[in-house]
Amino acid sequence: MSNTPNIQTIFFYILSEGLFATLALTALGLLIGFAIGLLLALMRVYGPTEIGWFASGYEKIFRGIPVLVLIFIFSFGIPGLFSYLEPLERPIAGVILALGLRSGAYQSQIFRGAILSVNPGQMEAARAIGMNGFQSFRHIVFPQALRLAVPSWSNEYAVVIKDSSFAYGVGIVEMTRVAFDIAANFPVLMPLSMAIVAILYLIFTYPVTKLFGERQTKKLKDFGMGGG
Repeated sequence: MSNTPNIQTIFFYILSEGLFATLALTALGLLIGFAIGLLLALMRVYGPTEIGWFASGYEKIFRGIPVLVLIFIFSFGIPGLFSYLEPLERPIAGVILALGLRSGAYQSQIFRGAILSVNPGQMEAARAIGMNGFQSFRHIVFPQALRLAVPSWSNEYAVVIKDSSFAYGVGIVEMTRVAFDIAANFPVLMPLSMAIVAILYLIFTYPVTKLFGERQTKKLKDFGMGGG
């Protein structure tokens, strides 16, 4: 952009140059966090005491470290961690890993609470009709736990997409970095550029947390599931 851009130009420039990276980091971070979080939740609910301690310790560690610190650790702080990748790809992998590990610590709490919210009598009934433990969990507990986890999971999505903005700190061009670059080239546009990127994050979080999350909560209440 050689000439001073207007609001519309800034808006669509941030979208075209930074949205894909923001959504890709968010999606991959959530996917890794989902796998880790579900595993940790199962370890705490069904595992022996020692395994539960390990899962609890993981949660405390990764919930207690700022995500930006994790990004720097996995992008630059562990030499050779992503040596098989091209140099420009390593910070991206570091950000994804940091987002996923941190999200897993929070998603474990979400899934653990959801699993424990399912009436244990249903597991007993499933075992009584001949299902083994895995079948009972897979067909009875897990589907209900997923539904119970949706409202909290929608909030976790909002956290991860906002945390993806920290990727600018290691040079990844996502929405915040694009907005900052515009402001660096046109200092007078700093307030406008930051306001626009803030609005964009709101656009990508509010519908999920407000509409999707609350609608699912209402559905669960209608079915007699979930909290008050």
